[in-house]
Amino acid sequence: MVNRRTLLLSGAAEGLGAEIAETFAQAGHDVVGISRTNRSTEHLTQRIEQAGGRYKHIACDITQAAAATAAIEPYARQIDVLIHNAHSLVIKPFEQTTADEFEHAWRVACLGAVIAAQSVVPHMAARRRGVIILTGATAGQRGAPNFSAFASAKFALRGFGQSLAREYGPKGVHVAHVVLDGLIDEPQTDQRFGSSPAGRMMANAIAQTYLDLSAQHPSAWTHEMDLRPFSERF
Repeated sequence: MVNRRTLLLSGAAEGLGAEIAETFAQAGHDVVGISRTNRSTEHLTQRIEQAGGRYKHIACDITQAAAATAAIEPYARQIDVLIHNAHSLVIKPFEQTTADEFEHAWRVACLGAVIAAQSVVPHMAARRRGVIILTGATAGQRGAPNFSAFASAKFALRGFGQSLAREYGPKGVHVAHVVLDGLIDEPQTDQRFGSSPAGRMMANAIAQTYLDLSAQHPSAWTHEMDLRPFSERF
């Protein structure tokens, strides 16, 4: 029997999260997914099992350190790949952005990554093998009007990833930050911006890139990558 690897995925939901989970399952991974609710559990379980994997869902708030750490702990030693895909998109004029909204955006995007990484990185370093991929955004490279909360959170995530890569790369852990520069074709995008898939990033193509990153040889690791559709200006 082939030993399957294990992916820990935060922000496990329909759309990009589900595509990542299915792509990794097809490549020989079981998946542990984290989200605040059980809403997508049935959808994810079905897709991953059809892809040949097993799925375990953790319903918890990734920003609450004690609860999230306790929820991850039973799986922490077996995690080969961590993908932090959770975020809170706040698009509001600065004067209308509350302190709570600003803090929440940071807690989900950056603190959530810290909590998840602290649970698994000691075990990765001990066996000198592991992968951590952080989902970034255009906002982590430049702040735009009405994006003060989201940009601050994504800038923080990018800096965290750079620091983690330098600290744990020599210990065998590959840390990569991926800038997603464009709208992703997923249900959440339709809800926010309307249905118009032209020029969007395909979620399955992003997921395949994440899988490719996770398989890179240590002599040629990518630590930061930009992905954007052909139509996106940059």
